[in-house]
Amino acid sequence: MRAKKFVVNTSHIPRLPVPPPLVGSEIGSFTEFTVTVRMPAIARRVIVENNFSSEINSSLENLATELPTGYVRPLGNDTGIDFSAWNKYLESYKNQRWVDVPWFFAETYFYRLILDITNYFRLGEWQGVDPFGLQKSQGLEASLDSSLLLCTQVNNWLENSQPDEESKQTALIALLHFALWGNRVDLSLWSAFEDDRSRFDIQSQLAHILVDDAPQVAKLLTNSQGGRIDFVVDNAGFELVCDLCLVDFLLNSGVINRVYLHLKPHPTFVSDATIKDVHSTIKFLAATSHQQVISFAQRLQQNIAAGRLILAEDYFWTSPLAFWEIPESLKNELAKANLIIIKGDANYRRLLGDRHWDFTTNIADIVSYLPVPMVALRTLKSEVAAGLKSEVIEQVAKSDSSWLTNGQWGVVQLVA
Repeated sequence: MRAKKFVVNTSHIPRLPVPPPLVGSEIGSFTEFTVTVRMPAIARRVIVENNFSSEINSSLENLATELPTGYVRPLGNDTGIDFSAWNKYLESYKNQRWVDVPWFFAETYFYRLILDITNYFRLGEWQGVDPFGLQKSQGLEASLDSSLLLCTQVNNWLENSQPDEESKQTALIALLHFALWGNRVDLSLWSAFEDDRSRFDIQSQLAHILVDDAPQVAKLLTNSQGGRIDFVVDNAGFELVCDLCLVDFLLNSGVINRVYLHLKPHPTFVSDATIKDVHSTIKFLAATSHQQVISFAQRLQQNIAAGRLILAEDYFWTSPLAFWEIPESLKNELAKANLIIIKGDANYRRLLGDRHWDFTTNIADIVSYLPVPMVALRTLKSEVAAGLKSEVIEQVAKSDSSWLTNGQWGVVQLVA
């Protein structure tokens, strides 16, 4: 059952009293299913997909076994830069079961433990080996046809020598929708391109967007007169290609002068993108036999070399901290942007502190701590939401009982 008691918010951010966090002991919840079923399956998949030693595999199996009913284990001193920080985070949860600690802590610590177990940070054979690398590479290779079509369309938009503001906004709305859906995008979206390659038919997807501020975002971007966008990235694979297509258009259409990509400093949440993933994605695309894709990859390489596309990382993004606990140095960096684009479900959960907000709560009152305008591009994969209209909630709940968690519904939420 959900706790009714609210936590006193001593920092006065967000503007509202902060509700309790999601935990795995909420019987019948997606949170419980994740901690007791999904996370053990992820640990066992790491065993199957890698050639780690029997000792490592045994430790991974022990982790999988202990998650449903066991207690949070300490972190080994694996020389990771964030080891001391994690020791501080762990202080509050010693001698507690995995299902009783806040879900966001449980997940982020679970992925950090996998790196500890697989010797990701230690000198030796397994140092720097991404335990989720196979899934990332397979996802990228499987989506090459979709990447070709999307890159071709971006090239066509950019080749329009003097696109007017309306044309730029049309392209940006389309690219925001592609960035939203990411891995859900498939070739069925492109049926309209045969006759008119300036637009695409995504009516079924549009019907699944519960809040769609894409037109307002596109207008804000085209009125920004250059400036800077900060992009908090989510997944590697085709989703990252979609994000990079949006970045490519922003930089090469003259809408924006500089883009900062905020990436994870190490593998986490299976497919979250690192700086290494960005470089390997661009390298993979540049090595294809498709000129449209090669041109796209070359523009990205040129913008990185010119300092217009900045790849940044910070251990805050792999921590269990809520967004309102962001370090001052990183907050000051984000404050230099005209707009922050925040991608994905896990980043959205961090934005809301992974807490039991009423779904109709004004999201602007929660993210009041952010220094500049923000847009969240998020497909729903957890029981966390805000800024939804009650009639929209009622309607979607009638049509899809799993709407909060099945990844079939999305939001483009602007807080300006």
